[in-house]
Amino acid sequence: MEKVILIRYGEIFLKGRNRSYFEKVLLNNCRKALREIPDVNIIRAQGRFFAENYTDEDAVIDALTRVFGLVSISPALKIDGDFEEIAAVSKQMMGEYLDEQAKEQMTFKVESRRADKRFPMDSMTIRRELGARLLKAFPQLKVDVHNPDVVFNVEVREHTYLYYKMIPCAGGMPVGSNGKAALLLSGGIDSPVAGWMIAKRGVALTAVHFHSFPYTSDRSKEKVIELARILTRYTGSIRLHVVPFTKIQQELYERCPDEELTILMRRYMMKIAERIAVKEGAAALVTGESIGQVASQTIESLAVTNDAVDMPVFRPLIGFDKIDIMETAEAIGTYETSILPYEDCCTVFTPRHPVTRPKLERILRSEKLIDGETLIQEALDNVEVITL
Repeated sequence: MEKVILIRYGEIFLKGRNRSYFEKVLLNNCRKALREIPDVNIIRAQGRFFAENYTDEDAVIDALTRVFGLVSISPALKIDGDFEEIAAVSKQMMGEYLDEQAKEQMTFKVESRRADKRFPMDSMTIRRELGARLLKAFPQLKVDVHNPDVVFNVEVREHTYLYYKMIPCAGGMPVGSNGKAALLLSGGIDSPVAGWMIAKRGVALTAVHFHSFPYTSDRSKEKVIELARILTRYTGSIRLHVVPFTKIQQELYERCPDEELTILMRRYMMKIAERIAVKEGAAALVTGESIGQVASQTIESLAVTNDAVDMPVFRPLIGFDKIDIMETAEAIGTYETSILPYEDCCTVFTPRHPVTRPKLERILRSEKLIDGETLIQEALDNVEVITL
């Protein structure tokens, strides 16, 4: 008898001939997620992954629940033997569970799957016979096939697996299976959530942050580094590009109409991020914008911002309200860092009355008032790259 963790994946079952590719990516991501946990091993067998040979079960569970592509996991006992051994171990497990619950009465049902057709009892027979044994052993149990307190599971494969816990995981697609994108990562609440959401669809991330020293402090930069580090728990390694943005902002502030500053800054951010994305092998940009949240996020403003680049811009939060975003940030662990009171570059040169319905031709005329190409290249030449 051996403790294992049974690992289930979901959406990649639908991938047909490409399924083996997605399984390999997911298996590799699981191994990366567990690489700092001593001795643990991940194997693949019959549409399942299994974690074996571990000592710290809680650490393994914590790491696997954040792996995109996994839908649930179950701590299980792996046994080799006939139905009598299955029944004996099941009684032991059920007894431990009932002791933990300390209730006078509980409902249950038995689920069984027989992938190994050499086993002499079919799934229905296993279910019926094991349920009868458990009822006889524990008078406080009653059967409820519709809404039981606990579901006891038996999976007969090359080995037999017994479990009753079903722990939900992150879902989605394996990171790296659907290309790469560059995330514009500010120190706010929205952009980390946007990065998490796009990574959940299997997209690997590189990140770009615009830093306006001395108007924004080193603490502001450290805050963004920490946000990127939190995201790596879900996405794997991220290369964070910290771009010096002060000179561009100063030039725009001195030479361009005040009400256009926000849109002009966003356009230059997009242009720089696009060049970094190309260098990093990314095919799209990702931002945390949602319609109407601030002046730069009206439909007209977003259209003018999009015009600055040629590659696609993904905005996974586009239809979210702030409460939705905050709840997700809390769930993924970025919220407490995001609300630390350190300004980012977007708040430093904010105009009093920003234009909400910008005209592209006017914005393009304003851009010609500064030597944009020279400023962009100077910023790119001084990018700091931090691998997390």
